[in-house]
Amino acid sequence: MSPQENRTAPGSVTESAPESVAVIGGGRMGAGIAQSFAAVGSQVTVVESGAEAAAAALARVTQGLARAAERGKLTEPTEAVLARVATVASAQQLPAGVRLVVEAVPEDAALKARLLAAAEQAVAEDTVLATNTSSLSVAELSTALRLPGRFLGMHFFNPVPASALVELIVAPDTSETTLRSALAWTRALGKTDVVVKDSPGFASSRLGLALGLEAIRMVEEGVAEPTAIDSAMSLGYKHPMGPLRLTDLVGLDVRLAIAEYLHATLGERFAPPALLREKVARGELGRKSGRGFYAWD
Repeated sequence: MSPQENRTAPGSVTESAPESVAVIGGGRMGAGIAQSFAAVGSQVTVVESGAEAAAAALARVTQGLARAAERGKLTEPTEAVLARVATVASAQQLPAGVRLVVEAVPEDAALKARLLAAAEQAVAEDTVLATNTSSLSVAELSTALRLPGRFLGMHFFNPVPASALVELIVAPDTSETTLRSALAWTRALGKTDVVVKDSPGFASSRLGLALGLEAIRMVEEGVAEPTAIDSAMSLGYKHPMGPLRLTDLVGLDVRLAIAEYLHATLGERFAPPALLREKVARGELGRKSGRGFYAWD
């Protein structure tokens, strides 16, 4: 199946939100995905182990909805949207009728594979399974599944509710029906889709990381300060933000994990700079830790 062939007839895809969605992982990305689907009418179940983690996930969704309401982005009261979000402790507790499961846990292939396999056992055979990985091989993750045809990558971007893009990654076994469903659901969220073949880093992470790593090397070599590098790209090339500020928002630990994976699969051009490793070792992870290439309140 060619992703390009599916993109030639956008009118053939009917935009409709799935009635029931499950999100595995209630961190920043998982909570954003849950909020986005709940806001368009889906019943959403977040899988998060432990009462404390579940409460934190609901708090993230609640905070996100409050911000959306302040910006006038909700079509109904916050309480009505939040009422469509629930939590369970494991995939085995998912309600019947889930149409889409999105795995959104950290970039650990073994962890993702294990949770996806557990989800497959708990849902119907026509339920679509998706991974929110930003770089790992979708084909390799699919080997943990009994029915790999219903699996694909749905790479959301942070912050999910405000981001306009979802990158859909098609593995060799992904069925056309699975892709068409993902296209319909992505468009129901009001987002733009790009469809790419499974390849290390896909399109977005591969290109974004290449720019980010070179910017880090420039800081490492004393070429310029982070603000100067970022201003050059924002003002000179019309990027919404510079590569170092973006690295702080993504998380330096996340960038390092992606760089290590692409270094192993694509070669030396993605070797992580020493400065990136040093900052992660010091706990300077970007906005989430309060300091990265910038200081954050």
